[in-house]
Amino acid sequence: MQKDTTNELSNLVYLTDQFFTLVIFLVSFWARDTFIPSTEPLNFFSHLFLIPLILVFTTSFLSYFGGYKSPEKTSLVGYSWSIFRTIILTVSVLLAILFFFNIPYVSRLVVFLFAFLEFCMLLISRAIVIAYFKKQVKSGEKALRVLIIGSRSRARELVIALKEKMIWGVKIVGCIDPDSSRVGAIVLDIPVIGTVENIHECLKNNVIDEVIIAIPRSLLNDAEPIVIACEEEGIRLRFMADIFNVQVARISLSEIKGIPLLTMEPVAQDPQQLLAKRLFDLTCALLSVPILVPIFFIVAVIIKLDSPGPVFFIQPRVGMRKHVFPMFKFRSMRIDAEERLKEIEHLNEAKGPIFKIKNDPRVTRVGHFLRKTSIDELPQLINVLRGEMSLVGPRPMSLRDVDLFERGAQRKRFSVQPGLTCIWQISGRSNLPFEKWLELDLEYIENWSFWLDLKILFKTIPAVVKSKGAA
Repeated sequence: MQKDTTNELSNLVYLTDQFFTLVIFLVSFWARDTFIPSTEPLNFFSHLFLIPLILVFTTSFLSYFGGYKSPEKTSLVGYSWSIFRTIILTVSVLLAILFFFNIPYVSRLVVFLFAFLEFCMLLISRAIVIAYFKKQVKSGEKALRVLIIGSRSRARELVIALKEKMIWGVKIVGCIDPDSSRVGAIVLDIPVIGTVENIHECLKNNVIDEVIIAIPRSLLNDAEPIVIACEEEGIRLRFMADIFNVQVARISLSEIKGIPLLTMEPVAQDPQQLLAKRLFDLTCALLSVPILVPIFFIVAVIIKLDSPGPVFFIQPRVGMRKHVFPMFKFRSMRIDAEERLKEIEHLNEAKGPIFKIKNDPRVTRVGHFLRKTSIDELPQLINVLRGEMSLVGPRPMSLRDVDLFERGAQRKRFSVQPGLTCIWQISGRSNLPFEKWLELDLEYIENWSFWLDLKILFKTIPAVVKSKGAA
């Protein structure tokens, strides 16, 4: 309803954060160089690479921890806690990068000074946002003036919902009803002021921001004159979208060349958290490149010495929305492994549409080690960079396995980006039966958050080190 106003405020806060974060970093560098001089002056250009990292991390963590929530949904204390966690995590990641990559020419004092000033700036900006919000709500200047089409049970539900949930306030001007006998009736202290026939008069004589149609499907034939009247008066028109008795995670409306489309999504995912997830994936994958290049070289040489064939095994896998993509792995099997699958398929020890046996004769000597340590999965960071996979998500299935899916519910895993690791990875890996594996994937999809991804990543490290459940 008042999403435009809320989005404008959120976008303004976001852009302000970006601008002042950049300014504060420059001020931090200047203050360190001016008031705490050292024998060797700081090199400004050697600190520039921190700026994109800082902008990415602060934006991502603020988004996840609720730093961009509407002021109606939180308080200054809530904002403070979000900002504090953001600053702590950002500084920790920056210091970890400086330590692991042994970067001595970046002043740690600049980082700590930036952290203090950034916390103060973000807190002050949120205090201003809260004060502005309270002032606008109290004055009623942003209150939405609504005319409701309908006066029965659906209209009553809508009135209650509007009064409870409208962030900036709402004033319901009145209701109009297809039934002329309802004129003059009172619905939850709101008068029925007219019928569909005199909607032009109702719109002309009242200040109205939006008209909302809350009549049953059987009466939608009466909606055409309402649409025409709202178009002529330049007033926004909305429909209650619960015209079908279905439960979906999220409903949205879009349009293509003037054709309205009502979208019902089975999985609700916050676009801001998805953006943070993608930025985090890219950052981690790019930062790992200098470390992985020598590992890739060594593994490639060992694979070549152990058995004939290519270094990489590239197999079509089914990704998000069942798009097929080439998944990269280090080759851990003999080059005729795919052809030999039919010969040994009767030895399958796994239940469901997956193939697993403990002592697979197709696996090479080096392949056993690569699989046990999960090193064979490292090339999938290429898929992460290409946008085909994420660090965390359900494992991408082969075409063979997907064709053997028995239930439609199993395909819900294709509603999200596949990943290198997921809940199954920290819960037994190959030791899990397929049904449990699927159950954990669906649990991840239903409860997904950026914070859940971070927890899974941290728990994956000891699981891989211990080779727990590796096949």
